[in-house]
Amino acid sequence: MASTPEENDNDSKLRSVSVDLNNDTSFMIDIPDALCERDKVKFTVHTKTTLGTFQKPEFSVLRQHEDFIWLHDTLVETEEYAGHIIPPSPPKPDFESPREKMHKLGEGEATMTKEEYTKMKQELEAEYLAVFKKTVQVHEVFLQRLSSHPVLSKDRNFQIFLEYDQDLSVRRKNAKEMFGGFFKNMVKTADEVIISGVKEVDDFFDQEKTFLLDYYNKIRDATTKAEKMTRAHKNVADDYIHFSATLDSLSADESTALKMYLLKLAELFEKLRKVEGRVASDEDLKLTELLRYYMRDIQAAKDLLYRRARALADYESSNKALDKARLKSKEVQQAEEHQQLCCQKFEKLSESGKRELISFKGRRVVAFRKNLIEMAELEIKHAKSSVSLLQSCIDMLKTN
Repeated sequence: MASTPEENDNDSKLRSVSVDLNNDTSFMIDIPDALCERDKVKFTVHTKTTLGTFQKPEFSVLRQHEDFIWLHDTLVETEEYAGHIIPPSPPKPDFESPREKMHKLGEGEATMTKEEYTKMKQELEAEYLAVFKKTVQVHEVFLQRLSSHPVLSKDRNFQIFLEYDQDLSVRRKNAKEMFGGFFKNMVKTADEVIISGVKEVDDFFDQEKTFLLDYYNKIRDATTKAEKMTRAHKNVADDYIHFSATLDSLSADESTALKMYLLKLAELFEKLRKVEGRVASDEDLKLTELLRYYMRDIQAAKDLLYRRARALADYESSNKALDKARLKSKEVQQAEEHQQLCCQKFEKLSESGKRELISFKGRRVVAFRKNLIEMAELEIKHAKSSVSLLQSCIDMLKTN
């Protein structure tokens, strides 16, 4: 819709959300470019690596959102990764809100002054670009999480996703498949109720389950409040546009010294509008987006706990089946083999699951600390800008 504002480019590194710091230079992935069409976004996925498993040290491919979902789903469905937290899939790109606002703005153009319309259009274009940047960012974070994982980074499908330079031909799910996924989630929910009655045998996982369930609800509430706060700042910025335009219009009817004061105030509120817009943008990226991401990441951790609980329930069922087989002296060997497999699976999930949850905790602390510090620094920066603008206006009015 519009080119990125220069100042946004200057702050792009500072404003990007980092949820997983990866300093391994042997395997680096980024999305340097993306092309937005009406119903899809094409991402340029760039990889730079010194690993011998890839054919070239540096390469780029074009991928669509459906390709990312395919990769995520294949990882979730791989039994070998059941004991790992699979990074949450990036949400589907959604540009409908800024497009709808732009359409409404066009319909209301006749009721605004030319200056008001131009400024409102600039605000919507900036909003569209912010949504576009966040869309690119969450897709990039998903790949970087995979590349930094000691096991998932070696997945064959992940390598194909990064290296195969042709279209992956991943189609969207049809209605039957979507219904199947919905039914599968219903079965999972019912299954969670059933296995919730299974007594936990490890205090670590019992505490983690209690913590994650409570923490998810608090993160969800915090996300709602943060979204409300961001909207409030955005609404203030929009109101400044109308107030500035009204002062400018009022000055046109003045022939006294008040004319200059009104023009200066109009200029002041236009500058404050830009500051307030940046406050909204930074809070959204540094706080709200981080909270949204961790809602999805906590759900991924809860899914790991579900898979382990399912394995525990299967293990206990196999123990009962073995006791029953021994009592009847029938198919004892098969029951013993099944019991051993269930035991091995449960122990393997417990071992890797504990490592994943400990890593998750450390990663979460680092991410929140980094983003909250950067957000606080930006709040101070914008507050100083507002104070400076107000003080300059006061000095000018006193001087004149």
